[in-house]
Amino acid sequence: MYTRWNFPNKKNDEHIIMFLHRHWIVPLKILFINFLLFLIPIIFYIAISNYSSFLELEAYYALFVLLTSAFYLFIILFAFTNFVDYYLDVWIVTNMRIINIEQKGLFSRIISEQELSVVQDITSDVSGLFATMLDYGNVYVQTAGEKEYFIFKQIPFAADIARKLNNIVAEYKKMHQTIEPEL
Repeated sequence: MYTRWNFPNKKNDEHIIMFLHRHWIVPLKILFINFLLFLIPIIFYIAISNYSSFLELEAYYALFVLLTSAFYLFIILFAFTNFVDYYLDVWIVTNMRIINIEQKGLFSRIISEQELSVVQDITSDVSGLFATMLDYGNVYVQTAGEKEYFIFKQIPFAADIARKLNNIVAEYKKMHQTIEPEL
């Protein structure tokens, strides 16, 4: 796991300016969806037992218990996978580069990094009722590198982060600007 003090390929004299995670509402959405999914077998059981004698037979009841157990295991795996994806997606902005650490499933992670000198454009996108009310959205960082865009997904205060990132990049380019000789 990466922290504010431990991140990949740390260079000398490099320090973290921003360490970003997704907004806290994202796992609440996952919990809400899982809660609704947990209710499906209960509602099905109530409906079947009130209107039918289907579950009175031992074999059918055992089949129902087996299928319900498998369904609940699937829901738990779905919740765990989504939480791991939420928790391990990290965006780090240092005084030298941008690092994008994205979890893809349980056993796959993509780490991309780009120097601040190749950043060309930074855009924020806040869309939707909840995103507007809770002030979270996406920040798109366009670079001149192989990977065209870095997307900071569902981060809090997306417009402020984009503005701060613009200032960091401008300051970096100003400090590392080379003076070209006049002809």
